[in-house]
Amino acid sequence: MRFRVPRYCIPVSIVLLNATFAVYAQRPRVEDYSKHLAPRTGSPEHAVDKMLEMASLKPGETLYDLGCGDGRILIAAAQRYRVKAVGIEISNDLARTAAEKVKKAGLENAIKVVHGDFMQTDLSGANVVTLYLATTANDTLRPNLEHYLRPNTRVVSYDYPIPGWKPVETAESQGRHGATHMIYLYEVPDSIKK
Repeated sequence: MRFRVPRYCIPVSIVLLNATFAVYAQRPRVEDYSKHLAPRTGSPEHAVDKMLEMASLKPGETLYDLGCGDGRILIAAAQRYRVKAVGIEISNDLARTAAEKVKKAGLENAIKVVHGDFMQTDLSGANVVTLYLATTANDTLRPNLEHYLRPNTRVVSYDYPIPGWKPVETAESQGRHGATHMIYLYEVPDSIKK
């Protein structure tokens, strides 16, 4: 007995194959971070705690989190230190998630989430800036930081240094499985090498 494929199956198969390829082509891939601004994971809780501690936040100050992801640093800063916080996130989905978490926490009056490109953002309102960006992104961002940040602004970077700047303090943070991560604290203008 010979097997025959019904005629309608061939066009349906082609449509399904094209749809599968389209979904596969759009899914995120793990790639070299040097081609991206930030790692595809959020700052772990242990790092958030240490970063905020190192920032020496005072009530009434304003923290900017560049690449705020799901808003965890913003929420922790506003809840623990009674500061204003602004998160800049280029991913529409992550910005929406952060805004939802801020609303759920009842912090809409303390936190503003902006869907936008922090490379094009005026940062002059910041007393503290937090970063979890790749070193190449920090290097690209550095001229903006130097242009916009006022004296005594603190910049805290998780895992990746800012090339050309000298940290005023560094600390280790223990991650899962015993991995050690570095946190860098910079102060404007003391950290900027002229």
